[in-house]
Amino acid sequence: MKDAVRSLPRGMSVKDDWRAWLPQEKSQVFHKQVYELECSYAMLSVSLDEAIELRQLGHAGKSLQAVGITSGLCKLLTRELTGLLRALAEHAKHYGTIPNAAALDAANFQGARAQRSARMSALLNHVLFSQRLQFLHKVSTLEEMVEDLAKGFRHAADELAERNSLNPKKMWAEVDADHYDLNTCLREAIVVLKSFLIVLPESQLGAFENTVRQQSEEAELPSRQRMIRHGRMTAIAGE
Repeated sequence: MKDAVRSLPRGMSVKDDWRAWLPQEKSQVFHKQVYELECSYAMLSVSLDEAIELRQLGHAGKSLQAVGITSGLCKLLTRELTGLLRALAEHAKHYGTIPNAAALDAANFQGARAQRSARMSALLNHVLFSQRLQFLHKVSTLEEMVEDLAKGFRHAADELAERNSLNPKKMWAEVDADHYDLNTCLREAIVVLKSFLIVLPESQLGAFENTVRQQSEEAELPSRQRMIRHGRMTAIAGE
């Protein structure tokens, strides 16, 4: 862990961080990241809304075609969101960044799996006394939730589009709930990013942006390739 540049002081709480002013360079990084995420989410959300509306209007064939498009859009959002979350974790581990982090609230999620993950995360948050561990745990939990939700969403969307589902009603409910919970994860990630930038020294902004790009690219790789690449990076770092 590098300690040449210490993190800036934290605010009193995540709420204080959210209300806080960011210097221009940090603000630009924040709004750039949020804009890219919001664009990807908007494309997914609009496409899913269209598919649901077509279904409600009785246009079954068109609705299945429309929902098929959402699978790829979900993949795009997931790549960018998991890339950001991994970058937050990697930078915090490497530089010792210690932002504020609030526990996840199961009431903000719709699906049973997401609610269970949020409850477990909240319980662990009470026994992790280190602020740094609380932050890393929350980011890790969000990443796992995003990957799990995206997997469920894409499976259901593909099943519907290919007309393979034996229970289409259940699949429609799945994409709806997973979309809702992905949105919650996105909002949580944006709040986490703001708290992270509050304490991030401006001299590390470039390194952080590079890590976001790298992690977003790696998010497209199969898990085995990511593990191999990560192993190589760890070995190099340890030389």
